Amino acid sequence: MNEDLTEARAVYDRRDDIQILDVRELYEWVAGHVEGSIHVPLNAVLSGKENLDPVKPVAVVCTVGSRSEVGALMLRARGFDAHNVDGGLQSWVAEGLPLVADDGSPGRVA
Repeated sequence: MNEDLTEARAVYDRRDDIQILDVRELYEWVAGHVEGSIHVPLNAVLSGKENLDPVKPVAVVCTVGSRSEVGALMLRARGFDAHNVDGGLQSWVAEGLPLVADDGSPGRVA
């Protein structure tokens, strides 16, 4: 496993080679998310409805890293190379990395 995928900057740098899975609720996603990320709320991930590429690493994000840790654990149990992004999107923003809102404007963490 690529442990560097637990850090926001490393995920941003590798975003073209990996899958970024956002497990927050829809209203949070609409307010701001990583451009190109995949939105599947945690409950759907727990139900096995994530529909991800099984051969590409997955960086899982939420607001602070709690829900994404559960999601990453579930995905690893199903054989995915999944990593929890420490500090979630709060650490992403703290690193100065961009978020986009659903309408294409600059996003925020809701």
